[in-house]
Amino acid sequence: MDDVVDALDAAAGTTCLVGAGGKKTTLYALADRLDRAVLTATVRIPIFDREVAEVRVSDDPVGAVEAAATEGTAFPLGLVPERERDDRYRGYDPAVVDEIAVAHDGPVLVKADGARTRLLKAPNEREPQVPSGADRVIPVASVGAVGEPLTAEAVHRPERVAAITDAEVGDEITPELVGRVLAHEAGGLKDVPPEATPIPMINAVDDDADGETAREIARVVHERADVPRVVLARMIAGEVVDVVD
Repeated sequence: MDDVVDALDAAAGTTCLVGAGGKKTTLYALADRLDRAVLTATVRIPIFDREVAEVRVSDDPVGAVEAAATEGTAFPLGLVPERERDDRYRGYDPAVVDEIAVAHDGPVLVKADGARTRLLKAPNEREPQVPSGADRVIPVASVGAVGEPLTAEAVHRPERVAAITDAEVGDEITPELVGRVLAHEAGGLKDVPPEATPIPMINAVDDDADGETAREIARVVHERADVPRVVLARMIAGEVVDVVD
């Protein structure tokens, strides 16, 4: 299972990316490989026009999807409600994304969390924004967080990571800590809908040493959470390195 679509089971339905360290890169890689993909968000998302065939800014996304079906629109199609600033779009309410998924006959890809380019995160009380009809949720962390201090330079909301892992802000980040974050119901598994499948992904696995570290993280995830697999990836190249069942 070396294809990112197969590894993340993302060929159909709604796939949501949460966490830190590779969400957008993964979304773009999936969109590039999927037939008739719609790419959207429930949170702010940087301008991504170059990553899709077209972006439509619409307060009627269901109408936009239905029009795309009859107009011969090129896919992947980006759908957003508003361009907030020169560098980013706003996202839809999660319930609206559920409506998009019902109206669209292809896969829907959703950025459902923000991390301000950090390598690891734990969500606050308002995060993530996962649609209730999501088919799968992909919690992401970067293996590059391991060895860094648990501070805001590498971690979004380090105090929350510390709180759910019995760590202290400033501690060195270990594979155990990353695995615990990914597997925690207040971390990577927060607000995963009951019918959705969580598939954690460890990104930035660039060499053998990273692979060993990522497999240690995956072991911790499997010890602490009921997930079908943990995907090890190098998403900057759109590659799956390994799948740990």
